[in-house]
Amino acid sequence: MTQELITEGKFEYYATGEGTPIIILHGLMGGLSNFQGVIDYFPSRGYQVVVPSLPLYSMPLLKTSVGSFAKYINEFIDHMGWKEVILLGNSLGGHIGLVTTKLFPDKIKALVITGSSGLYESAMGESYPKRGNYEYIKKKAEGVFYDPAVATKEIVDEVFGVVNDRNKLIKTLAIAKSAIRHNMAKDLPKMPTPVCIIWGKQDSVTPPEVATEFHEKLPDSELFWIDKCGHAAMMEHPDQFNEILAAWLEKREL
Repeated sequence: MTQELITEGKFEYYATGEGTPIIILHGLMGGLSNFQGVIDYFPSRGYQVVVPSLPLYSMPLLKTSVGSFAKYINEFIDHMGWKEVILLGNSLGGHIGLVTTKLFPDKIKALVITGSSGLYESAMGESYPKRGNYEYIKKKAEGVFYDPAVATKEIVDEVFGVVNDRNKLIKTLAIAKSAIRHNMAKDLPKMPTPVCIIWGKQDSVTPPEVATEFHEKLPDSELFWIDKCGHAAMMEHPDQFNEILAAWLEKREL
């Protein structure tokens, strides 16, 4: 990501465009550039796209949890002076979005999730290998996508770097355990916020039945499938992802 990040106190973020804020919540693997398609597309449609850096590795270990990240996002919304926002999250980011929506429903106009954890216990642990050589990490990273070529050297290097950094690895495992503990099954039926679920049909990390369960449990949700697509729909099929989301936002007048 070549864009300049803005630092204000404990918050670091990238922002572009003007209008209704769409806050992007990244997952554990890869960073802000995973959402480049969304960042490029929505500002011209009347939205401000904002990508905060989540403090995945900088929070104290005892506070490294999905709930703490949700509270961090709430503080960020207050810091920016927004009344209502749209949250968009992939994988762990989707889970953080769900918990934020549960805890602070008045501030969340709508939620968009793709490949989200929160229901499926092995979603986190299996996709973030604890150890292994570079080739092993490369295979695991490629397995996240339908098309292995999407796992660029940059992505593989980033995962390899986390796995071989003791502090980051300990935090990553703490986040994974927190995500497994923080199962949302009982909370979802009590969450009336509009939710757009966009899912890869060939997602092996959070399989299609997870998306179906989210759709069944969330009272006001719509589910959209993208074929030939793994765990990160906004990376593998950015154009299709953007078209689905733009049509949904327009239909919902958001």
